[in-house]
Amino acid sequence: MNVRPHIKLILAAAALLAAAIPAGCQNSGAKAPGPAGPPEVAVVEMKPERVAITTELPGRTSAYLVAEVRPQVSGIIQNRLFKEGSDVKAGEVLYQIDPATYQAAYDSARAALARAEANITAIRVRAERYRELVEIKAVSRQEYDDAAAALKQAEAEIAAGKAAVEAARINLGYTRVTAPIAGRIGKSSVTVGALVTANQPLPLATIQQIDPVYVDVTQSSAALLRLQQSMARGALRRDSANRARVRLILEDGTPYPLEGTLQFQDITVDPTTGSTILRVVFPNPKRILLPGMFARAVLEEGVNEQALLVPQQGVSRDVKGNPFALVVDPDGRVQQRVIALDRTLGDRWLVSDGLAPGDRVIVEGVQKVRPGTAVKAVPYDAAKAGQANTAAPPAAAEK
Repeated sequence: MNVRPHIKLILAAAALLAAAIPAGCQNSGAKAPGPAGPPEVAVVEMKPERVAITTELPGRTSAYLVAEVRPQVSGIIQNRLFKEGSDVKAGEVLYQIDPATYQAAYDSARAALARAEANITAIRVRAERYRELVEIKAVSRQEYDDAAAALKQAEAEIAAGKAAVEAARINLGYTRVTAPIAGRIGKSSVTVGALVTANQPLPLATIQQIDPVYVDVTQSSAALLRLQQSMARGALRRDSANRARVRLILEDGTPYPLEGTLQFQDITVDPTTGSTILRVVFPNPKRILLPGMFARAVLEEGVNEQALLVPQQGVSRDVKGNPFALVVDPDGRVQQRVIALDRTLGDRWLVSDGLAPGDRVIVEGVQKVRPGTAVKAVPYDAAKAGQANTAAPPAAAEK
């Protein structure tokens, strides 16, 4: 039997093994890599800050004063004395109603008064003469009483005549329809030659005063209660006049240049919406704000002297939607804190409960740590983080 091929194969394997042993001995002398260090996270230390507490509320503008112009006497419109859409002054004549019949009534009332005043002279003289004669019994007491009654009747006729003259004068003046307030007048609902009636339901025109102007905003009753509780515990402080300043954001997103003041707050809550009305007064010298415009009012509720603000990226939520934050304790380990959030202020959350001054909240590296993990905490640099987020990588050149 030929066994030489097998012997040759065994000798070759032994030679290869002998060559590998020195190499293995040399590699065994190299050091193995050590264990990785604790993960590095960026933290923000909680420090109390003084911040102004604001609330953004939707609202609509409305005129400061509104007056509907209606005729107080009936007649034909002879002339319209204003330009639609112009500014009018209080007392300015807007319409002229045909005054002919009212002028005649006024003249008739004056004539009746003159007749009564002319008759009273003789009646007064007779009454005075009869008073002297009745004392010496030259005339009867009845004749004197008749003369005295005639005098009183003549005086009453004069008083009635004066009242009639005044009523006729007022009606004649009402033929000149004037502006009850100063403001901007809208379109006219009648033209020259139209018949109008006294106190008709359709106004001839409407005048609105829009400098200043009202902005009526709605606030939920829950937000109102939260504000009252914050004021009660001293978390919020208002100015010495206890008045809140309000800024306005217009429909196109531009801020209104002038500030307004909160005038009053309605005491009734709408049962259908659960909200109450706040009325704010804004100066409007350039007539930028027109009645009916939508706007957003930024209401300064007060000042929180000990506010704790945490970046939004440092707040997470569990499966139930409850907010929490990861905090590095003094031993360098991660703790989970359930927190209560009040509102957002820019890119940060206002924390009302769950955090304390000095706590180090993790804002970067949250994904690679868990509660109880030992970490290396470094200060968070917001400026560098912003530059890293905004910097775009250079595009590769196509060949």
